[in-house]
Amino acid sequence: MADKSVTLYDLQVSTGATISPFVWATKFAVRHKGLDLDIVDGGFTGIMDRTGGKTERLPAIVDDGTWVLDSWGIVEYLDATYTDAPPLIPHESVAVMLKALDAWFWGAAVGPWMRSYCADYRDVCFEHDKDYVTSSREVMLGGKLEDLQAGREDRLPAISAALEPLRLALREADFLGGSSPNYADYRIIGGFLWLASLAQTPALATDDPLRGWYQRVCDLYGGLGNHPGLFPIFGLEQREGDPELFIRDAGIGGIYKRNTGPASTQAETKMIRKQD
Repeated sequence: MADKSVTLYDLQVSTGATISPFVWATKFAVRHKGLDLDIVDGGFTGIMDRTGGKTERLPAIVDDGTWVLDSWGIVEYLDATYTDAPPLIPHESVAVMLKALDAWFWGAAVGPWMRSYCADYRDVCFEHDKDYVTSSREVMLGGKLEDLQAGREDRLPAISAALEPLRLALREADFLGGSSPNYADYRIIGGFLWLASLAQTPALATDDPLRGWYQRVCDLYGGLGNHPGLFPIFGLEQREGDPELFIRDAGIGGIYKRNTGPASTQAETKMIRKQD
């Protein structure tokens, strides 16, 4: 256990699991710094009351009386304040690349998943939150939740296939941070754990290569990502006519040291030239 706790205002659903990807990322960030979490429970409504009017959006933390808002603002604060602990953003280049990765991930997966699980999202919330979640998400998404979610079985395979760049990045590394995790891992796992907090139907194949990374990150800090209220996101079955859920023979594409002389490229050259 750490010697010090930081208060974190949570955003939860009826199972007790955290639903916000940003709160998930913040939980991991705080624990990365060796700090314990003093959780203030709650759902979507009443945030202003719980925080004494400090904010209507979460995450928010309080550290020795100092309020810090916004997930990125919290990361900057933690790195600036707890310099003796491993950095969340070890170099400015990591921040730049992470912002690009995060933007891609939301466009490729989180946004499409939201449209595929938006009624599930509403259904798993506390009863007193459902009217707010329904009205706000229908405005955000531009339609009735049930109508938007309908037909997701035809969309989920393509969303899974779109995650191939992430699989490629993790092919030779345990974490997005390399041999150890940093905020890139926490930011991206936040999206997966958001999905796990609400998904009534799996979104990824049982043998998806991302599963090892997912479990490694969830197991950090005493199993922070293994909340009993989460649903299984692995188990999607490929149907006839579906795109491949992931590339099973990934080959050696991407940034990979493959040219060590003519012998190493001969097979590829023959294929390109259609030689026997």
